[in-house]
Amino acid sequence: MSTRRRTPAPPREELLAAAMEMIAERGLEKLTMAALGREVGMSSGHLLYYFRTKDELLLQTLEWSEGRLGAERGRLLARPVPARARLDAYVDLYVPDGHRDPHWTLWLEVWNRSQNADDDARDRQAAIEGAWHRDLVALLAEGVSRGEFRRVDPDRFAARLRALLDGFSIHVAIGLRGTDRAQVLGHVREFLDQNLLADGRTRPGSSADPDCDA
Repeated sequence: MSTRRRTPAPPREELLAAAMEMIAERGLEKLTMAALGREVGMSSGHLLYYFRTKDELLLQTLEWSEGRLGAERGRLLARPVPARARLDAYVDLYVPDGHRDPHWTLWLEVWNRSQNADDDARDRQAAIEGAWHRDLVALLAEGVSRGEFRRVDPDRFAARLRALLDGFSIHVAIGLRGTDRAQVLGHVREFLDQNLLADGRTRPGSSADPDCDA
């Protein structure tokens, strides 16, 4: 009697990577359990065993993507360069690459769905935001202690800066006219020049530098 061979399911990380790739290539609206199942060779029922609901699939995919960004953020912030250079790198990583940026598209969808989320899902979303906030607070505190930054309250300044970044980033991600990535980065760096650099100094060549051509 022959034994029917069962095809092993791909590891969870491969499923999440496939989901993220589908969002990047086809758009979030094309990501369904059935479509993802076809992509990875699994039934939608099998995927439901892993994720239970589409909301859980999206949240786990966001957590996976954030894990990759967190590793890159850690690498950038550990470089032996001035705090301002690392802050610019943080901002560059934070702001979407452009309209329909897959990570930000997913982030927006997860937060939109969170209105009806349970406490566990909300805690996991808060953990995502908390990691960005803690890294920024630590960087600001270091810059203040070294005299690179004004003596701001790192936690309060981080909360305000991230609110600014979130607002601009949503504009970039949804493709709002007049707010492309380059313009947003210019606005944020001018804000930092004016409000954070010690003694009101500006970086050479910045739009806030009086010697910079208009």
